[in-house]
Amino acid sequence: MKKFLVAIVAVLFAAPSFAQYSSGGFTLSESTVYYGARVGLNLSTLTGDNTGDAKTKAGMNLGGVIGLRVSDATPIFLESGLYFTMCGAKGEGKTEVNLNYLEIPVLIKYGIQVTDDIAVLPYLGPTLRFGVGGDTKYSDGAGGTVTRTSFKSDRYSRPDVGMKLGCGVEYTKLYLEMGYQFGVTNCLDSDDLSQHNGAFFINFGVNF
Repeated sequence: MKKFLVAIVAVLFAAPSFAQYSSGGFTLSESTVYYGARVGLNLSTLTGDNTGDAKTKAGMNLGGVIGLRVSDATPIFLESGLYFTMCGAKGEGKTEVNLNYLEIPVLIKYGIQVTDDIAVLPYLGPTLRFGVGGDTKYSDGAGGTVTRTSFKSDRYSRPDVGMKLGCGVEYTKLYLEMGYQFGVTNCLDSDDLSQHNGAFFINFGVNF
């Protein structure tokens, strides 16, 4: 895993060699398809029932995207892809909830050409996620820690639906974005209690 992350970072820092190309690998005046790689930081928490002491938990985002211009008249793009994203929250003492998802966003982006090399792209759209791993840790009351799998019956539900909004900036092929995503469905496998994911994120990447 560490070698894989090092390779991703190496690719990102090598991206300035593509500077002779237009912003983001496309120009806003042309219809085109683009591809990209993303890596970044997720600052997540949980809101809802029994989350009064929840604190922010840091995690990782890693993924690839594909985008398509959908209008000849205006620079509107549809972007999707596949991410591995780490969510959850920290509580008092040794309590910690780790929720790892595979995420598919469906985003509408509007491109604003600032200069010949810089484009700004605000966006929003739904995200579909499926839990693929994680654990819940809490104190056993005797100084130890109990660890249980998060995605089990009567704990956390694997499917999760949310909304994502943010803004990206592109310079040549380099891409930087910041935003917030929040769950709109109950991430607990419960009819009596309700919790929702929420996270600020910042991602860095390249577009081709």
